[in-house]
Amino acid sequence: MVQLIMPKMGESVAEATILKWLKKEGDRIEADEPVLEIATDKVDSEVPSPAAGVLSKRLFEEGQVIKVGEVIAIIDAAGSAPSAGATSTPVAVAEPAPKTATLTPAPSAPANPVAQEEIARTSASRRFYSPLVRNIAKEEGLSMAELDAIAGSGNNNRLTKQDLMDFIAARKSGATPVSKTTVAASTPAAAAPVSSPAPTIAVPSNGNVEIIEMDRMRKLIADHMVMSKHTSPHVTSFVEADVTNLVKWRDKVKGEFEKREKEKITFTPIFIEAICKAIKDYPMINISIDGNRILVKRNINIGMAAALPSGNLIVPVIKNADMLNLNGLTKTVNDLAGRARNNKLKPDEIQDGTFTLTNVGTFGNVMGTPIINQPQVAILATGAIRKKPAVIETPDGDAIAIRHMMFLSLSYDHRVVDGSLGGSFLRRIADYLEQFDSSRTI
Repeated sequence: MVQLIMPKMGESVAEATILKWLKKEGDRIEADEPVLEIATDKVDSEVPSPAAGVLSKRLFEEGQVIKVGEVIAIIDAAGSAPSAGATSTPVAVAEPAPKTATLTPAPSAPANPVAQEEIARTSASRRFYSPLVRNIAKEEGLSMAELDAIAGSGNNNRLTKQDLMDFIAARKSGATPVSKTTVAASTPAAAAPVSSPAPTIAVPSNGNVEIIEMDRMRKLIADHMVMSKHTSPHVTSFVEADVTNLVKWRDKVKGEFEKREKEKITFTPIFIEAICKAIKDYPMINISIDGNRILVKRNINIGMAAALPSGNLIVPVIKNADMLNLNGLTKTVNDLAGRARNNKLKPDEIQDGTFTLTNVGTFGNVMGTPIINQPQVAILATGAIRKKPAVIETPDGDAIAIRHMMFLSLSYDHRVVDGSLGGSFLRRIADYLEQFDSSRTI
């Protein structure tokens, strides 16, 4: 017998939700063949079988939350499917260890009579609760009514893990836990209002309206975008760059490169190379904010926004992108983009970005005003490259010529990035692209 164990999905991922079983009990499984689909707060993924055999027992059902290290299923490596009348031997699965690192139960805490109440994903007030929050609430015996009363610091009053931990700690210490009621009562009339869920607008239901429920990823994207706009005062600057030398160089080398490396070279790795150079010139773009502290990141981890076939968006991250040459960047970009389209990314591969690039030119757009990918402080959008008449300087004077031109737009957090820094950084990226060495080899 072989145990199929919930794999480690990244440093910050402790659990996942089973989306779908791909195999039934009794099905034959090959080694490394996907057995089930799981979802974390970051990405959806598949769990492969560690060995060939027959799926003997599934220990969890779809929709249940499993922790890293827990046994998900039992595989009979001998390869014989259980007969219809055979009685399967129950497999003992260890109970997950209590969260002693973050939750220290009070010695004399009385049992809560509502400990077994099921916590729904969305409450009657349309408030969303993540799997992690629901799991902690269940362990602590919190009711849905108590959860709904806790003031949330997340987007649209969303309850975060820290909000819940603070509430539990206050309750156990005997202090009055902070709830929506206590916050409202203690907030002066002149103070900024507490964030509340966006009002639901009633849409008349008739035969001309199709209702489509958001999928899980779209909900996460929506929450993240709204949170970013609430968090950062966005400013967007624009420059136009003459990338004629770059375009001609790519046209010259792309055939030979594809023949040699068996993959294509796009403009994305060239843009990332220029971004990395500019960040080294202006390191205060590569930062994040923690309260009143500025965290300057030594690593340059570039996220690249990628559109999925479903229409959703995901941002795989190239770690230490400044350490890669153009060949390495090309291979990494192609690998991450391909696995993003096939839902094969690991949670670690979409985390720890310090700056993000989004190529709106892919959709034929000439420019865009992108939303910052929190907790970063800036994001670059590259527009479509188009042939345009432009004035160029020659030894014989100015002339008008057909050039390859593109717009670059940088959205930045005006709390810490002012117009001078944001504008200079953006101009420096354009300079690197315009000064691209058309004689370089790859």
